[in-house]
Order: sequence, then structure tokens, then C-alpha cells
Amino acid sequence: MEQIKQQTNLAKIIRERRAVKKGYNDKKVTEELVLDLLNDAIWAPTHGMRQPWRFIFIDSEQKADFAKKVAATYPEEKQENREAFLNEPNAFLVVIMEEPEMQKQWDENFGATAAMIQNFWLLAWEKQLGVVWRTNPHVYEPKVKEILHVGDNEKVVGFLHLGYFDEQPTTKERIPVVEKFSRYNG
Repeated sequence: MEQIKQQTNLAKIIRERRAVKKGYNDKKVTEELVLDLLNDAIWAPTHGMRQPWRFIFIDSEQKADFAKKVAATYPEEKQENREAFLNEPNAFLVVIMEEPEMQKQWDENFGATAAMIQNFWLLAWEKQLGVVWRTNPHVYEPKVKEILHVGDNEKVVGFLHLGYFDEQPTTKERIPVVEKFSRYNG
């Protein structure tokens, strides 16, 4: 007789989590909530306990000014579109990572930061806060690094767009793991 796997709460949240890219409502994303989520999210694995991340929060009061400044780094014909795009979420959390010179440490820092972002995303989902991790061209733009006071030895890993939503995004199926799994045969 086949056993039915009982899904844990964590497995359920992992499977239900979605990228919320649009359709945000007007509910305010508070700094207090973001700090609360980050206090748990930073318990991600981090090699050598480097904890290579730092964060910049942009709330609804600063969003319009921030969107205008970031959009201004694009060619003139794209600025209106980018400003509208950046005004969609209720808030942003910009995630910045220390960039060591050694490739091994860089890879470890990026892995730790990505794990921390996933923790944050799952914790936010549990609170019905929508998140999407964006790596649009502006995250690589030196002028945006200036706007955010990002150091020469730091990388903008992404903008986390944050906002509450009324309609959950649809589920997109995953490729079955057995199609991506093999066994070493020497």
C-alpha cells in the first residue's frame, strides 16, 4: 500500500509561494514588519559567519522620489515606463552584498545572500506580503549605486518589490525532479 506523504507547513509555504509582480493593493508595508522578517531571514547559512548583506528600505513616502531618480538613469525614451514600473510596488527592500576579491568567497557570499532572500520571501508569504526579486538593468547601473551609496566593494543583488495583494498569482508547474536527477555511476 502506497503511503501518502504528509506535507509540513514549511513544505506547503515553499510550494505556495509566488512572485507577486503586480496587482498590489494600497495596504502599507511597514518598516517594522520588514525588520521583523529580516530578523528571522538572516539566519540563513553564511560561510564563515560573514553575513555579507545589508539592506536599504524605501517605503511608500519615499517611493515616488526614488522611482524618479532611478528612472532618470535610463535613456530618455524609457524613463516614463521605468518610473511607472518602479511606482507599482508599495515599497522596496534593496539587498546589497559585500564583494570580496576571492571568487570562492564571492560565490559563498552570493549563495548566503540568495538563501537569506529566500528566507525573507517565505516569511513574507506567510504574512500575505507579496515579494518579487528583481534584477532589472538598473541594479547594475553605477548611477543607481551612487543614489544608494553602495560602496565599490559591494553589489546590488536585487530590488525586492514588496506589496500586499488581493489576487494570488497562478501556480506554474515545475519540471518533475526525477527528470533532473541522476546517480553517479563512477
